[in-house]
Amino acid sequence: MTPASPAGSASGTQQARCDAILLASFGGPEGQDDVIPFLRNVTRGRGIPDERLEEVATHYRANGGVSPINEQNRRLKAALEAELAEREIELPVYWGNRNWDPYFADTFRQMHQDGHRRVLVLVTSAYVGYSSNDQYLEDFDRTLAETGLEGELELVKVREFFHDKAFTRPNAEFLGAGIDDVRAQLVADGRDGEPIKVLFVTHSIPTAAAEKQGPERIRELFGTDVYTAQHQAVADHLMDEVPQAEGLAHQVVFQSRSGDPRTPWLEPDINDQIAEDAAAFGGVVVMPFGFVSDHMEVMWDLDTEAKETAEEHGMAFHRAPTTGVHPAFVSGLVDIMGEYLRGEDGEPRTSGEQTVAGDWSDLTGDGGWGTLRQGEAS
Repeated sequence: MTPASPAGSASGTQQARCDAILLASFGGPEGQDDVIPFLRNVTRGRGIPDERLEEVATHYRANGGVSPINEQNRRLKAALEAELAEREIELPVYWGNRNWDPYFADTFRQMHQDGHRRVLVLVTSAYVGYSSNDQYLEDFDRTLAETGLEGELELVKVREFFHDKAFTRPNAEFLGAGIDDVRAQLVADGRDGEPIKVLFVTHSIPTAAAEKQGPERIRELFGTDVYTAQHQAVADHLMDEVPQAEGLAHQVVFQSRSGDPRTPWLEPDINDQIAEDAAAFGGVVVMPFGFVSDHMEVMWDLDTEAKETAEEHGMAFHRAPTTGVHPAFVSGLVDIMGEYLRGEDGEPRTSGEQTVAGDWSDLTGDGGWGTLRQGEAS
């Protein structure tokens, strides 16, 4: 496959119009028999025995072996189809996963069989990082090779959108509602006026992986690794945008670290931070803004463990929703996809709106697929 050029560097040759959209996601099990095979897929190549996987499987088994992510993706696909139809954009939407059915290979074959040759890809990850961006791109290349579709199927990946209104506006709404809820809990407990803290939580990654990500100008500007800087910029923006947040403390924290405990990962862990904050704050608003949909790690790490930690320390607790199928999220995603879809006049159908200040171009800086977060479609 020859990837499309980044925006602003297209060649003079006329490119074919995108003729389909692929919603690309992580995938999750949908029954008890799926859990271990799914976890084997996720950890493929790491040599992790089933005994270790079964420890993680308990989180899924407590929920009937079902992760909510696949159903969330079905709902998101349907919502995108409805929004596209409303705008009279006649493109079919397909869905494929990295780690569970429907797998990329099956979806790629189906798209090709249906006659599609240039596909716009929307990955369900707002931020730029290895697991949220580059690993998908590697999977796309590998799948095209395995299916024999190299040169037959071209993929154009939609840019990251953590800094776009599609992502920030629903989260601003969730933040305001969460603060209101925690304040109401404190009033009901006769603790009106006790301070509240907002914890913006995302998935932890190995420190070494975070430190590899460029560009240097972002590290210099924020004084931290680029992965954290993206999240910090969104957190700061949301606190500035939401009136209820004025004067409140906030912090970016992490969840779901795994692997060898001797390997440094980004900290602090959300549970450690809640315990540390208990003496100074009466309540906590947890914003899972590292994710666009609920899945097992959100349900277990936040709805179970973090909530229990807060309760043990007598803190009011609110876990905000993920963007899911919020109308502003769906509409905003179609706006962003419109940047790659040309109308009859040759102009983009729609355009996203950056709301988080800063130049976030070329975030990965590795010179390869990883920098290609956006291609140009005509």
